[in-house]
Amino acid sequence: MTYPTGVLASQQIEAMVATGAITAPDLVAGQVQPASLDLRLGDVAYRVRASFLPGAGRSLTDRLPEFEMHRIDLSDGAVLEKGAVYLVPLQERLSLPAGLSAVANAKSSTGRLDLLTRTVTDGGTEFDRIPTGYDGPLYAEICPRSFSVLVRPGMRLNQIRFRAGEAVLDDDALRALHDQSPLVDGVPVIDEGLGFSVDLEPGPGDLVGWRAKPHTGVIDLDRLGHYAPRDFWEAIRTDRRQIILDPGAFYILVSREAVTIPPTHAAEMAPYLAMVGEFRVHYAGFFDPGFGHGTPARGVLEVRCHEAPFVLEHGQVVGRLVYEAMSDVPAQLYGQGIASNYQGQGLKLSKHFATP
Repeated sequence: MTYPTGVLASQQIEAMVATGAITAPDLVAGQVQPASLDLRLGDVAYRVRASFLPGAGRSLTDRLPEFEMHRIDLSDGAVLEKGAVYLVPLQERLSLPAGLSAVANAKSSTGRLDLLTRTVTDGGTEFDRIPTGYDGPLYAEICPRSFSVLVRPGMRLNQIRFRAGEAVLDDDALRALHDQSPLVDGVPVIDEGLGFSVDLEPGPGDLVGWRAKPHTGVIDLDRLGHYAPRDFWEAIRTDRRQIILDPGAFYILVSREAVTIPPTHAAEMAPYLAMVGEFRVHYAGFFDPGFGHGTPARGVLEVRCHEAPFVLEHGQVVGRLVYEAMSDVPAQLYGQGIASNYQGQGLKLSKHFATP
């Protein structure tokens, strides 16, 4: 089957399952998203001493004995400890036809917990990228960086998006799309994607963000709206429209711009130029068609500072959205009758936390 150029929509993903291009036993409600498929954990985790890639021509199971420390049965739930690295076979596998490639990323809630989750394939030479024609299993590499987490089989920490050909909009096409359907409020900054900046304008109580506490309890990923933010996060407050990022610390901030993703497009958040500062923004980067459409939503920024303390100022450009055309308009858009936790969002922690 051939597909028009672009990111595959939900109904096209379901067709891939029906034809065997995706093996996904017993799909659950909400697993197929408007432009992606959630991937589910299997029933065992391998604690490994280091992150690794199998390399060309080698399977992950061939390499695993070099790095495995012990294996953990997830059947009754198990804790993945902060600072450790784990590999978990996923329930889905792929048999991609020629012309279709895939890219994976952590889900929004995963990224907001600083839970580094990347997809690994047999023969893989890079994370989260699956080449056309790949036929084999999928694995999740999981490294909890701020909080230890309790996981069970079937949990969905990462997601995969399928592409037919190349459909990234260049800057001219992006400007034309903005003229037709405004992508941000205000004047867009377009330079190899749509630039976005950080909002450090003080909110109620001068709140501008959250910083993960270094010593906390375990987060059960099945418990939603359960945890008190104060037990895991330190509120970041300022009346100066700037903050100093501490090396090694993890922050939740918010974009100044309200973002819109039209139904005909999808977007992915990408790092901005490294020269703007010693930090990385956004580990979970998929924006589905319909995000912010009709209900403006700002982008939540997952920020980690690197080697040196860095002053971040209100309005500073910190990242960019790369837009892609959809192969087809999804049968159901983000926020319309599906479990879309972050439609219309502002500064917001993951869904596991109660409203502050």
